Amino acid sequence: MDRAKLQDTAHAMVAPGKGILAMDESTPTVAKRFEAVGIENSDEQRRAYRSMLLGAEGLAQYIAGAILFDETIRGTTIEGTPFPEVMVQQGIIPGIKVDAGAKELALHPGEKVTEGLDKLRERLQEYRSLGARFCKWRAVITIGEGLPSSACIEANAHALARYAALCQEADLVPIVEPEVLIDGDHTIETSYEVTARTQRAVFEQLYRQGVLFEGMVLKPSMVISGKQCPQQAGVEQVAEQTLRCLRQSVPAAVPGIAFLSGGQTELQATQHLDAMNRMAGDLHVPWRLTFSYARALQNPALSTWKGDSANVEAARKALLHRARLNAVASRGEYHADMEQREAA
Repeated sequence: MDRAKLQDTAHAMVAPGKGILAMDESTPTVAKRFEAVGIENSDEQRRAYRSMLLGAEGLAQYIAGAILFDETIRGTTIEGTPFPEVMVQQGIIPGIKVDAGAKELALHPGEKVTEGLDKLRERLQEYRSLGARFCKWRAVITIGEGLPSSACIEANAHALARYAALCQEADLVPIVEPEVLIDGDHTIETSYEVTARTQRAVFEQLYRQGVLFEGMVLKPSMVISGKQCPQQAGVEQVAEQTLRCLRQSVPAAVPGIAFLSGGQTELQATQHLDAMNRMAGDLHVPWRLTFSYARALQNPALSTWKGDSANVEAARKALLHRARLNAVASRGEYHADMEQREAA
C-alpha cells in the first residue's frame, strides 16, 4: 500500500470547487432512464450518451473524477478513444464501481446486503491496468417498521470495510458509500438516528480492517425526511442535522465527504450542499464537503439529449451548467438567481 499515493489521489478527488460525477449506472438502470425520455437502450446509444457526457469541454473545471461502470471503462467513445484516456486528457480521474449490487439479506425480509467481494482482489488489479485510480462500493440501508436491523447494518459495514482494505492494498482509493434510503414516511429525526448508527458501524469496521482514513472518501446520504413524510425538513434543518451527524461519526482524518443526491431533485441537492458549506466554517468542519451526484447532474443533460446527435452540444451545456452550480455550492457561494442567469 502506497500511503502517499492514496492520500494524494483522495485529496485530488475532493479538490476545492470540484466534485465527482457518478455515471456508473448498470445496463438495467440505464434502460429505465433511457425509457423515461424515449431512448432505445442499445450498445450504440449507451456509448453515444457516455461520449456526450465525458466529451463536454471544460468539465474538469468542476469535476475532479468520474465513476464508471464496467462496460464504460472497457469501452471507447464514438470516435474510438478509450473512455479512461479521454478522462485523463481532460484532467478527470477515472474511477470504477466494483460492487455486484444489493441482494436480499438472508433471514431479514426487506433488507439488503451488497455483494461482490469474491475475486475482488483480481478485479481490482485489472481495473487498475485499465486506468482506474479509485473505486466505489454502495451499501443500502432501509428505514421501515423495525428496520434497519443490527444484522443489516453490521453486514454492510463489514463488507464496505473489506472492500476498502482490498482497494488500498491495490493502491486504489475507496469511495465508501453507506446510503440510508429516503423511501418511506420517516421523520428527519429517525433519519438522523439511523444514519448515525450506520456511519459509526462503518468506521468501526474500517478501523478494524486497518483502512487508512486519509486515503479514502466517504459518500454518505444526507440526513433528510422520508419522501412520504408529511413534515418535510427545510434546507437549513437538513444541513444542520447532516453536519451534526457527520461530526459525531466521521474521523477528522478523512479528506473529504462527497454526498450522494439519493432521490433529491437537482435543486434540492444543490441547495443542501450550499447550506452545509455556508455552515462549515463556523463549525470548524475538518473535511471538504462536495458532491458525487448521478441523476442530480445527469438528468438535465439526458432530457436535453434524448438520443439525438443534433442535441449533443445543448446537452453538454446543460451538464456543465449543473456541474458549475454544484461546484459553486461546494464553496458555499450558490445563489438561487444563478439557476436562470447561468443557464442563459
